[in-house]
Formats: sequence, C-alpha cells, structure tokens
Amino acid sequence: MTHAVRRFHVEDRYSDMAIHHGTVYLAGQVPDDTTQDIRGQTRQVLAMVDRLLGEAHTDNAHILMAQIFLADMADFAGMNEVWDDWVAPGDAPPRATVQAKLANPAYRIEIVVTAALKA
Repeated sequence: MTHAVRRFHVEDRYSDMAIHHGTVYLAGQVPDDTTQDIRGQTRQVLAMVDRLLGEAHTDNAHILMAQIFLADMADFAGMNEVWDDWVAPGDAPPRATVQAKLANPAYRIEIVVTAALKA
C-alpha cells in the first residue's frame, strides 16, 4: 500500500509542511518581524506553528517533538515564558532547546515541530 506525501506551501528549496502516514512535519519556522524581542519573536513563530497545524487539522496538543533553536541562550527564560503560556496543559511535548547560529542574524528563534494528525 502506497501512502502519498502531501506537501504544503512548496517553494523551490523547501516546503513549509509535509504529511505522511499520519505525521505532520513542519519546516523550521522563523519570525516575520525581527525587530521584536524574544517574546515577540516566539509568539510569531508559535502562531505560524498553530496556523500550519490547523491547516493539517491538528493542534499543539498533538505535537510529538519540538526542536527550538535560539541565537542566544540568554533568551531561554523569555522564550519559555511564551512557550509555557502556549503549550497545551498536560500535553507538553518532548523538546530540545539549543543555541545555534541562525540563517538570518536578526532571528532570535527558530522552531521545528513534528506532530500527529488528530485521530
């Protein structure tokens, strides 16, 4: 039995999202407004995650894994304040947070999410 890969918002180099075998894979999400502090950039990125998960008919309670990349670990506490308000109570996913040099020096955060489709 063949299961097609569905891709969304396909660009030349990447897609924003792919769905295969009931799993949703998001590309790294970054902020649009890089003038914001870590809280503002985190809110923007989580809103993008919500939008894409909604398009896949799932939500943040179904996240299987989150990978968070911070340009500076000094932003860890501020990012966590926003994350803690956003994550589904009782459904905090496995998560990794690392410091990384991001593609745009103005990005303070990038988040990669893998989620399950709702049953």
